[in-house]
Amino acid sequence: MVFINETFIDFLIFYKESIVSEWNERIMISSHDPYMENIAENRERFFDLIIKSLSEPENLVDEYIKSYSHLVAGQRYKANIHIDEFIHNCSLGRSIIYYRLAELQKKPEELCNVLLRVNECFDKCIFYAVSHYSELKTQIIESQYNFLSQTHKDRLTLLGQMTSSFVHEFRNPLTSIMGFVQLLQSEHAEIKYLDIISKELEQLNYRITQFLNLSKKESLVYESKLFSVSELANEVIEFLYPAILEVNAAISVSIPDGLYIHGAKEEFRQVFINIILNALDVISNISLPSISITGEENPEGYLTLHIANNGPKIPDDIISTIFEPFTTTKKTGTGLGLFVCREIIEKHNGTLSCTSSASLTTFTIHTPCVKPGLDYEIHP
Repeated sequence: MVFINETFIDFLIFYKESIVSEWNERIMISSHDPYMENIAENRERFFDLIIKSLSEPENLVDEYIKSYSHLVAGQRYKANIHIDEFIHNCSLGRSIIYYRLAELQKKPEELCNVLLRVNECFDKCIFYAVSHYSELKTQIIESQYNFLSQTHKDRLTLLGQMTSSFVHEFRNPLTSIMGFVQLLQSEHAEIKYLDIISKELEQLNYRITQFLNLSKKESLVYESKLFSVSELANEVIEFLYPAILEVNAAISVSIPDGLYIHGAKEEFRQVFINIILNALDVISNISLPSISITGEENPEGYLTLHIANNGPKIPDDIISTIFEPFTTTKKTGTGLGLFVCREIIEKHNGTLSCTSSASLTTFTIHTPCVKPGLDYEIHP
């Protein structure tokens, strides 16, 4: 402990009343501060801490400072007053004491030792107060977040249950309509547009199935088998033909016949349909809309598929979260389609990514490619 000339301590004690009085007159006080009556008492307690810091061992004084700082921080927190007001008042008190001590006109080295101890006391007080205030704020923020998060989950669960119930009720008449359309097709094949109606109903039924699968805690388990990628792509295009015709989009497929995937074909069909339907939606209002589907096998035995469209560029802030749930650019979109696609591809040990420029947006699937005649399995 650096020896402090008792003259300084006696001087501060003698002028304590005037120093604290000046400090209280100049401090910043919020008009709605419920602890306004404690202000003068707090200043006196802090002044006593300064005296202790000049006359007692540092380790003992440190505990006093921490206790005082936590008390003040707790008051600021409960009063809902930012801690910067306390920091301002501390800086003001520091200046007043510096000015008073300079009046003694002592030797510079003696004055320097005193100012260092005083300065250290103020710095510790501010540090402990700000730290404790931040801890209290963090605790309440975490508590509020946990409450809101749980409330949000509960509301989503209830919404999912209500929606699933509604979709089930909607599916019953849809199934009847699909059955009657099939009867009409078999009995009156000459009636126009029945095939288009049937395709549209199949798409609607597919969307309903997709939603119901997503709303369940466990997805349906599809049979894992070997299937041709080019055949699947052509099947999906045929299935989506009414929607393609409506947009008048040009679609090209360039996938070698020998490329196969071993996995859940119905899930990959869902990926193709989601990505292509999204593409049809964004190119519906441009001239010469087009979609290209290309595929190739690299030397490492992986298949790379590109599904590209010439729609507008996806904004950078959207593309970074495009595969997250509830991210969508559509006015009526759910933001779940691409999320489901990524889940399916990753389940098959692959990756799904997206790049976008002013002229082309490309979804790229990278997944293991296999040869016919070999046994493979996927690991959900």
